[in-house]
Amino acid sequence: MSHDEDERQFEEQVRELLAEDAYAVQPSQVPYPAIRQQGTVERRRRVAAVGAALVTLVAVPVGAYALTGGTNGADTATPSPSVTAPPSPTPTPSPTPSGPSGPATDGQLLDGIDRATAVSGVEDCLAYSMGGGLGDTSLGEASDYRILLAMRSTGDSNAPGDGHFVVAVREKGPKTRLICNIKDGEVSGRSVSSGDDAIPDAPVVMPDINAHKLYMQSVIDRGNWRLPFRWASIGTVEPSVARVTVSYGDETSEAVLDDGWFVAAGELNQQVTRSPHVKGYDADGKLVYDSDRDKYYIPTLP
Repeated sequence: MSHDEDERQFEEQVRELLAEDAYAVQPSQVPYPAIRQQGTVERRRRVAAVGAALVTLVAVPVGAYALTGGTNGADTATPSPSVTAPPSPTPTPSPTPSGPSGPATDGQLLDGIDRATAVSGVEDCLAYSMGGGLGDTSLGEASDYRILLAMRSTGDSNAPGDGHFVVAVREKGPKTRLICNIKDGEVSGRSVSSGDDAIPDAPVVMPDINAHKLYMQSVIDRGNWRLPFRWASIGTVEPSVARVTVSYGDETSEAVLDDGWFVAAGELNQQVTRSPHVKGYDADGKLVYDSDRDKYYIPTLP
């Protein structure tokens, strides 16, 4: 047998063997349960991974990504560190002026005028301007003052309508004294004295130069005052003065000494022609001042 015939015979045998194996060999059964279980496990892993990613995204605070310029010129989102804002401190109220301090005694607030009303009067007085503009800022703040006196005021022909007076002295800043007349909740008149009242050979007691606003009615009504009439007298005293009395009409009032000031008040039931008579005494009871001997004091009413 030739070589070519041998190769053909061998090839036919191989084909027969392959054909027999093709019928004999059957494919193995597909393991569906194993494949399903593996798929379920894989899905759970993916869900867990996605959930973790979502948790991470939620944990990033708003504003933690800032736009920054990339190397190619494009704006990309770059995560920045999360910053926890410190707790906001409790807001502290702005300090406000406490208003003028009160007088030395409750007896200096007369005729039912309480501290709040007197304080309001001082504040209004400082804000008062005859021209309708802003008040005189040189007079300072209400908290710079101390209330010396508050009492009712009696209207007259020159200033009709009743109201109340508030007298205050400045304790912080330049020496200042205010006398304000309040009517219907508004300032109807204001008297201001400022600066040092020191004068040559000044007496140890000095009645205020504008105290007449507190103890007389208008000269238009001379001899025809409205009675009864609330009056007061104020002024300064030196530390050597221990007692001050003020006589007006048929009444004598013991003055209150209030940190360098004297304050006396009373009520007239008769017409008068003379100014209050002021006397001062030292600690031994010696007369050290008499307004009748004071060349600066006007003893009679106009």
